Amino acid sequence: MTNAATTSHHARSIAISWQSLAIHACLIIGALVMIYPLLWLASSSVKPPNLIFSDLSLWPARLRLQNYVDGWRGAALPFSTFFLNSFIISGFAVIGNVLACSMVAYAFARLNFALKKTLFALMMLTIMIPLHATLIPQYALFYNLGWVNTFLPLIVPKFLAVDAFFIFLMVQFIRGIPRELDEAATVDGAGPIRIYWSIILPLLTPALVTTAVFSFIWTYEDFLSPLVYLTSMDKYTVPQGLSLLMSSKGASSWGPLLAMSLLSLVPLFLVFFIFQRRLIEGIAATGLKG
Repeated sequence: MTNAATTSHHARSIAISWQSLAIHACLIIGALVMIYPLLWLASSSVKPPNLIFSDLSLWPARLRLQNYVDGWRGAALPFSTFFLNSFIISGFAVIGNVLACSMVAYAFARLNFALKKTLFALMMLTIMIPLHATLIPQYALFYNLGWVNTFLPLIVPKFLAVDAFFIFLMVQFIRGIPRELDEAATVDGAGPIRIYWSIILPLLTPALVTTAVFSFIWTYEDFLSPLVYLTSMDKYTVPQGLSLLMSSKGASSWGPLLAMSLLSLVPLFLVFFIFQRRLIEGIAATGLKG
């Protein structure tokens, strides 16, 4: 009996080992498939133009850093202008979404007012409305306000809590905060604004970080909205700058274009790695609450 039990246990251990090995092998292959385009981009950004598509190796025989110089100066304006514009728009978008969406989320999660459930349902329905369906009315509105070719159409809506996804995310998080904290603050004489600012907002930090990171990434890489509202080249963002670099010289700009494409990813990687722990905590906590 003892030998049979030992043999059975050994067989199960071998089966588990092979299963674990197969899972890890699949994960490694999947990771390589996902990361290969980035490695190819980094490699091609330092290759001569004639080797970008003919040489498939990830380690070029010689480095051509001139691609970065040509890309930085290749457009009509230095690429730093496009980076600055993107940082300005993305920075204000982060501030607007964090403040406005947290206020609206607090109202839906904690306050009682007429048609609360109806308004919340209507807000959630806006998630299913594609951007293109509202683009023309929005453009007409901003044109009549004289905001076209300014950053205002890209910034002001963020301060009006137009991103229902972030509101829903924060509502779910706030619902997990004990109401006893609100009641204790009310006994001490705190009103809704003080409760929001002194109690809810500090405890909402993981959700706020999640909102800030996604707001920055989505705004930074947005191409359509700046393309519609910005007409002056000195107001272009990074995606527009990349398209300008491509359209200005055609196929001969592949090297500089790939170099600037890789450089444009650096802020996104920095933001993600800096706030990685908080971002994961916010997503996990939001999924478990409510």
